[in-house]
Amino acid sequence: MTTSAAARWIVRPRPRPLAALRLVCFPYAGGGAQVYRTWPDALSAEIELLSIALPGRDARLREPLFRSMPPLVAALTDAIGGAIQPPFAIFGHSFGALLGFAFALELRRRGLTQPVQLFASGRRAPQLPEPRPMRDLPEPEFLAGLRRLGGIPDSVFDEPELMDYFLPILRADFAVTETTVLTADPPLDYPIVALGGTDDDRASPDELDGWRIHTAAGFDRELFPGGHFFLQTDRAGLLAALARRLARITAAR
Repeated sequence: MTTSAAARWIVRPRPRPLAALRLVCFPYAGGGAQVYRTWPDALSAEIELLSIALPGRDARLREPLFRSMPPLVAALTDAIGGAIQPPFAIFGHSFGALLGFAFALELRRRGLTQPVQLFASGRRAPQLPEPRPMRDLPEPEFLAGLRRLGGIPDSVFDEPELMDYFLPILRADFAVTETTVLTADPPLDYPIVALGGTDDDRASPDELDGWRIHTAAGFDRELFPGGHFFLQTDRAGLLAALARRLARITAAR
């Protein structure tokens, strides 16, 4: 791993080199590092946010997309596994929650520095099957599924050039999540907090509670008004909750 390799994967919207804690944020399917660019405005100056930039989008547009979890998490960990200054927590939404969890497991397998907490947002527990796979749907059905999920403005669907950009990324990200096979790893040694929308039919409260088996150090669940993209529709509520929870971590340390 080199500093330049890590810099391709990590974006710091507001660098805070003296921060007491870092929050490593993984985007949802189709998203890029810019998803979290304004979040530091709502977080304490003690928190530095590191947003993960994935291949095949934004500044990394010319790099090939990944369509399965093992090579993606291996490349990610090769690049940044030893580059994140501890202590740090992980946050991921939907696809990002699964990728963040896989990254956490890979850090442990390699004997690298562990997070202090994992926030799994908008994602059913990883041992639960995907009831409605989308990756291979014909385009009309795929687009209809995306509209039901929300998160993409209607104006984007009306722009053919934008959809030509996003559709391959979305299909690749769905392929990663829908083909991931969970191995029988021991529970993590730090807490997991599952975050969800009250009306999210892709991650019900019971499905969020399934994350409980993946930690031996405490589990909690918190719900917010909204559907799958409650992190957009109740952004203020989510960030306030994250700020409170991160403050508890820094105070405890």
